[in-house]
Amino acid sequence: MKIWLKILGWLAFLSTVIFLLVKVKNVQMDTIINTPDVHITVKGENAFLTKDELLERLERKGLIFHNQKYKELNPNEIEHFINEMNEVKNSKIYTNIGGSWNIEIELRKPIARVINKFGENYYIDEEGNKMPLSDLHTAHTLIVTGEISDRLNSENFNDIINNDTLKSIRKLDDIYFISNYVCNDQLFHSLIGQIHRKPNGDFVLIPKVGGQKIVFGSALSKTEVEEKFKKLKVFYKEAIPYEGWNKYDEFILKYANQIVCKKKE
Repeated sequence: MKIWLKILGWLAFLSTVIFLLVKVKNVQMDTIINTPDVHITVKGENAFLTKDELLERLERKGLIFHNQKYKELNPNEIEHFINEMNEVKNSKIYTNIGGSWNIEIELRKPIARVINKFGENYYIDEEGNKMPLSDLHTAHTLIVTGEISDRLNSENFNDIINNDTLKSIRKLDDIYFISNYVCNDQLFHSLIGQIHRKPNGDFVLIPKVGGQKIVFGSALSKTEVEEKFKKLKVFYKEAIPYEGWNKYDEFILKYANQIVCKKKE
């Protein structure tokens, strides 16, 4: 008899818990949600999206609105919509009990602005993906100009690097190798302001100050780019202090194991 009483007691307890959980859930579903707590992570100084701009886009899409109830919120749809934004690398949506919810966003980091031979402008981010220009924000990055046929709607870096045919006709991978190195090196980030590709295929680096040019040559691989920059860095540290910066007009890195310097006339 005692065992049956215990069983009945447990069944009554479980029924009460289930009843309370259902009631709490029903109350939660009819709760008016708050404005989301938005946290945007930005690498570097270029923020291409603000909280107000994000909320405005969500409102225009009809994903958030005044007096919106919890049951009318669709976190998966909102997350998908945010991840489709050109500026966004990834996002996460969290909902909490009581009507509060969170949006966490990591923005893409542009490292170079490309102006191709067709006059198109676009950014390359730190992973080699293209980003269209923003009407509201401008990134202070390297400028890449010259004989560049890669268009905004053509392949990204990861598509090119694994395809030998694309590597022979696209130059976005070469541009990325140079830009990524410059962006992540303290010396060259402060020194180099522009990359220009000549009709003969040579890349030329143009410093932010001074009239010198650095004829970089090709940039067919990450290893080639790293070796050339290491060579140039040694030259800057060991030769320039003795020879003087203003003595030369051009530094040529395209030849193996040497730097050819052209003096100013």
